[in-house]
Amino acid sequence: MTNVNRVFVVDGKPFFPVGGQAHNSSGYSADTSEMAFKATKLLHGNTLEIPLYWDKIEPKEGKFDFTTVDELIASARRYDVKLILLWFGTWKNAKMDYVPSWMKTNSQRFKRAISHDGSELWVLSAYCPPNREADKKAFAALCKHLKSIDGKERTVIGLQVENEPGISGSNRDYGPEAKAACESPVPAKLFKDMKTTGKGYIYDLWQKAGGKKSGTWSEVFGYVAPDIVDAWGIATYIDAVAEAGKAVYDIPMFINGAIGVIGNWRGTIPDEVFSSGGPVPKVLDIYKWFTPHVDLIAPDIHIRHSRGYEAACAFYNREDNPLFECESGPNTRDMFRAIADYNSIGYFFFGNDKIVAEDGGVRPESQVMVDSVRCIAAVIPLLLKYQGTGKVHAVDQEENMAQQGLEFEGYLGRVQFGAGHGPMPSKDWHHSSGMFTREQPIDNNRSRGLIIQASKYEFYLVGANYSLFLRTKYSPGKIRPVQLHNDAADSHQIMVDEGHFSQNGEFVIDRARNGDELSSPGVWVEPDCGVVRVVMCD
Repeated sequence: MTNVNRVFVVDGKPFFPVGGQAHNSSGYSADTSEMAFKATKLLHGNTLEIPLYWDKIEPKEGKFDFTTVDELIASARRYDVKLILLWFGTWKNAKMDYVPSWMKTNSQRFKRAISHDGSELWVLSAYCPPNREADKKAFAALCKHLKSIDGKERTVIGLQVENEPGISGSNRDYGPEAKAACESPVPAKLFKDMKTTGKGYIYDLWQKAGGKKSGTWSEVFGYVAPDIVDAWGIATYIDAVAEAGKAVYDIPMFINGAIGVIGNWRGTIPDEVFSSGGPVPKVLDIYKWFTPHVDLIAPDIHIRHSRGYEAACAFYNREDNPLFECESGPNTRDMFRAIADYNSIGYFFFGNDKIVAEDGGVRPESQVMVDSVRCIAAVIPLLLKYQGTGKVHAVDQEENMAQQGLEFEGYLGRVQFGAGHGPMPSKDWHHSSGMFTREQPIDNNRSRGLIIQASKYEFYLVGANYSLFLRTKYSPGKIRPVQLHNDAADSHQIMVDEGHFSQNGEFVIDRARNGDELSSPGVWVEPDCGVVRVVMCD
């Protein structure tokens, strides 16, 4: 049993946000954001993530314009979806692209990070107090405005503070302030946190350097000290911004981190595969220890191979940090694994605007994504209830897999992908092109879904391109190889129903399967079936 920390709340109840993140340029006006809202509804999502731009909100120092904020909230209410707003402030992908022009043109006051050759980088320095104070004031003003226009309705359910922070173009900040920080004493809090935790990358570096109980960053961590102090500098900077905002409006806040597309964030050279100082796994402890006003650290995962993807999920799914995938790539099968195996508390695909076709429908190449989100949205009441209990199982057809085995309370399950190695299970007239054809799914539409066991005899299924065969677990004297068992002889279905969940979480039957639709003991699932409930008996 794992306690799942539900950061997002709506009407006083835990909320599972799912949908898409708009493209970077989608939040400038009601006209440009319209496509993102349409896409969210086509996705069957309940929430849209969309950027806010510091340069747009504060075009002149101290003069704020919240027109775009008001337009986004009005559109969200019109489309009946929630919002998570992404603050493009000091950092956007480890650069300063969205900083106001009055800051960009005054590098004497608003200092930039410095490269190894002494040149200024296109990124503000985390060690410059005027940078931090300017961001704090703007973010606090945003939070004050949100509270005034949305404090009651709570259309906005969360704020991302900065976007993929870090330093692009250098392995560290070589500016005089950064060097001074590296030669300053390590905070007593860090020694306490390392000792209390007693493990992890930061702890290991400390021990490897001699485990000193005091000293400068360089003395305590050796040659890697600049990497760690940059993470500390950026983390404390962002926490100060979040603290200023939360003092005005207490709303969930998180930081996102870019961890690379190849999954190599455990290397030792920042800026080659990740942004220096960003919240990558190797310095995640620093971010957790020094951002008390931030509710979680979220990874942007665009890793397409399963080993790297699951490793990333495991890093961010911690007792002190629930996994929240605020930006993910197009591999929809990963979503089911993240939700079932790593208790992800929300999921968003990047660039949802692109799924809308010219006729207003779904682009054919985006249908798999739409179907997958539709499946998750259909079982949110079950996810809120059963995540962390071991009762949520992912169906995931990996390369060259024809079937998957699962173990449930009282039952063994065999998930057959497509037609497996036998005849196509009998479905119904609008889901099968032939009872005895082999319909192996195309690569990007592999079998996927969730199977949730609500009680010993009650199962709920969503997904695509698979059938579930259940068999009673035998007593020790009757055990026989699972691949030889007779599903029909050991699978007693009382009923199989297609349905949905009402607003109060009750299952509503839309269609009861019978006759030919139950001629095989396997329970088949497709996205347009909604939620399929199976009730078994001994």
